[in-house]
Amino acid sequence: MSLETASLPPEAAVAVQHWVLDSIAELRQLRAGLFEALNGEPMPPDGQLDGVPEHMAIVATELATNAIRHGRPPTRVDLRRTEHTFVLDVADQDPGTVPEVAGPRKPGDGGLGLHIVGELAEAVGWYADGTTKHVWAEFRIPPA
Repeated sequence: MSLETASLPPEAAVAVQHWVLDSIAELRQLRAGLFEALNGEPMPPDGQLDGVPEHMAIVATELATNAIRHGRPPTRVDLRRTEHTFVLDVADQDPGTVPEVAGPRKPGDGGLGLHIVGELAEAVGWYADGTTKHVWAEFRIPPA
């Protein structure tokens, strides 16, 4: 997975919910709020999202943790939706720091968040907008 080139998330995505975080301690509320928001969204015809909510919770946690630890506050997490996808956009106020995928590491050394994001999301990208850096991940809504 590469995040070397800046890229924008899908334009057709409409806002569903957002959260503003100032600390790692708020990640639990983010995950709970994300599950609650997803339960309020229209479901595929069979009523199942498969593993999407769990994958999105992991990705939201990884991206928000990176933003809180390596960016400048506040960290904002936006959940958006297109007809066929959900998009998570995590923003911090440090546009000069480019997200980097860590090189090979020993288990337990950390720094593998973007690898995890790349494995769980359909697409991942980032861009800077004025004083804000955004890292986004897209998740396909399972067809019926």
